Amino acid sequence: MTRRRFYAPPTAFANKQDSVTLIADEARHLREVLRLKAGDEVFVFDGAGKEFHCRIAESRRDTAQLAVLAEVSPAKPESPLQLTLALALLKGEKFDLVVQKATELGVTRIAPVITKHADIRLRDESDAAKRVTRWQRVAMEAAKQSGRAVVPVVASVSTFGSLVEAASEALDCCVMFSEREGQSLLQTKGRLTDTKQMTALVGSEGGWSDEEIAAVRAAGWAVVTLGGRTLRAETAAIAVVALLQHIFGDLI
Repeated sequence: MTRRRFYAPPTAFANKQDSVTLIADEARHLREVLRLKAGDEVFVFDGAGKEFHCRIAESRRDTAQLAVLAEVSPAKPESPLQLTLALALLKGEKFDLVVQKATELGVTRIAPVITKHADIRLRDESDAAKRVTRWQRVAMEAAKQSGRAVVPVVASVSTFGSLVEAASEALDCCVMFSEREGQSLLQTKGRLTDTKQMTALVGSEGGWSDEEIAAVRAAGWAVVTLGGRTLRAETAAIAVVALLQHIFGDLI
């Protein structure tokens, strides 16, 4: 039987983790969409890797109080690969699509990046914050649907330079995927073995500038090209996550 799953952050649980409160959209979904009531049993995950079997104690319009019956194993295991997908900003709902699919495929973190040829420009910090909030919500919904108990973190929007510097300092295995000036993944694979923490950088429809490619090479990153066909940025990002999860993770 499919689990009826809900999300609540760790702060929504009581100190002894014997009860949890659902609010806002999660509470309304429980009451108004699924029409669940007191006594019904559901599962609640905290986005940090834990999942709990619960019984509804009380359900109101915007809140629901649940008693925790037991901690259980998440519906789906996490990949051993700790993968950060760093992605150039994309137009419209393309970024939303990549967040959704990358979450389903098991990424740990998503880092939006401002690049020279990015498809969009942010108006200000408020615009950036609103987008990150929306993307985080997309990641949560995708985690719930796919059975994950971990919700990938959507980082604040960063510049290309700061992303490269931060990933290099974290000692991640770092790979830029480019339409030019790279080797195939097969040729590069030997250089990337024995790693469980990786940052994969995928560009916009406009591709990378010469300066950006030179910068990652100087920082010790590998540059990889995906075959002879030109892929849309959102297609490339999803393909990259699937390939890396197949080689280094659990997509087998």
